[in-house]
Amino acid sequence: MIIISDVMPKKLPVLLPSVQRTLEALGENIRLARLRRDLSAEMVAERAGISRQTLSALENGSGSVSMATWIQVLFVLGLEKDLEAVARDDELGRALQDAKLPSRRRARKSPQKYEE
Repeated sequence: MIIISDVMPKKLPVLLPSVQRTLEALGENIRLARLRRDLSAEMVAERAGISRQTLSALENGSGSVSMATWIQVLFVLGLEKDLEAVARDDELGRALQDAKLPSRRRARKSPQKYEE
């Protein structure tokens, strides 16, 4: 019995050139961290629960690798603490937020009439 399933090919995201360069630099940094720890690609892939091909794609800066996989590999390498710095000091976001804050005005108290 042959089972044929309709599987859509994975759609790759279209990345800006600067985003692609950032992914490639991050992948290279992860590769260097792995090599400094004298860990083979097979060992890191196994510990991260991914295939050797997925690790290779990650280290080459592929946009098709999930964020969870990037984080898992960072965890295997002991670099997960570096993630705490992401968006911690969001100066631009804070400035934009402050620019949108309305100045608070208090409503005037209306005189109350008391009925007896």
